[in-house]
Amino acid sequence: MATSRWLLGAFALVGVALLVAVFVLISSDPTTPERPGPPGDGPLTVVSMGDSTISGEGAGDYSPDTDGQDGNWCHRSPNAMVNHIELRGATEHVNLACSGAATKHVMLGDEKQWTEPSQAQQLAELVEDHRVSAIVVGIGANDDPQFSRLISQCFTAWFSDEAAPCNEDIQTDWAERVEAVVPKVTQVLTDIRTVLERAGYDGDDYDLVLQSYASPIGPDIPESLRNLDGCPFRKADLEWVRDTGAPDLSEGLHRAASEVDARFLDLSRAAIGHEACTGGDDHDHEWFTRFTVRWDDLEDADRASHAIQESFHPNANGHAQFARCMSEFLASDADSAACLKGDDDNLHAAPAVVAQGER
Repeated sequence: MATSRWLLGAFALVGVALLVAVFVLISSDPTTPERPGPPGDGPLTVVSMGDSTISGEGAGDYSPDTDGQDGNWCHRSPNAMVNHIELRGATEHVNLACSGAATKHVMLGDEKQWTEPSQAQQLAELVEDHRVSAIVVGIGANDDPQFSRLISQCFTAWFSDEAAPCNEDIQTDWAERVEAVVPKVTQVLTDIRTVLERAGYDGDDYDLVLQSYASPIGPDIPESLRNLDGCPFRKADLEWVRDTGAPDLSEGLHRAASEVDARFLDLSRAAIGHEACTGGDDHDHEWFTRFTVRWDDLEDADRASHAIQESFHPNANGHAQFARCMSEFLASDADSAACLKGDDDNLHAAPAVVAQGER
């Protein structure tokens, strides 16, 4: 009798074990693993969107279709930052940025820039056959701040000995202009998220990074180059652009990124010591173009108005340095950081709190 009970108990235990095994097999479907990043098909891709600071303006070797062909002056360059960003698993880099773009040319809508549809619409088409892992955005300066026109205004002030430094006029409403662009940049970032959401992306499937603007000029240049041979600006204006204009704009853009939970990389102090003309006779030391004229373009009426378009934009060296810093930032878990020069004379992504202390 005892032996029978023992056998019945043993069979019962085996039965329970079999039932548990069956339940585990049914409830653990090996064909549905956790999704590894962006959905869809195609190569893992890094995308850049925005204006001339990120399109490659100033870096040279522009693709023919964006160097005036059929009225397209986006000036996309293979030397642009996006093409040098290193991101684990990413095999393609796509540059949607366009020189001269304002926020209206990047957000969803019907606005065109140099014959091209909005960059958000181009992104919607891209995600059909690419898995977007990171989007880097540089936008806002061509809206209310009109940063490029600010540089041009200070350039013009150099010609007149009697005129006041240009920053005296600019700073009267600079804070208001920075404040006005914040909601526009916020809308750009919102529309980018909308495009990806419609394509089936979750917020943690990709990185969305807004970067600010590095000051292209600064006061630490030889007097011999404060002219048409290089950088024709008054020293007071050079100081204001580097120490006030660029950092103030960066602070406003940081607020825009925070509104939509985007990451933020501060470039406002990234080029200190490497601005246009700081290298003297050594151009290779600089990360921005000097006053540049494409003389051959002056011979063509359709191209003449773009002959100085490259001036005071990041050159190929600058884009490579910004890409180095962005790659470090993307590899980190930080919500924000700043590009600062390290002991090796290269840019590195420093904690934002440290960057603020540098100002």
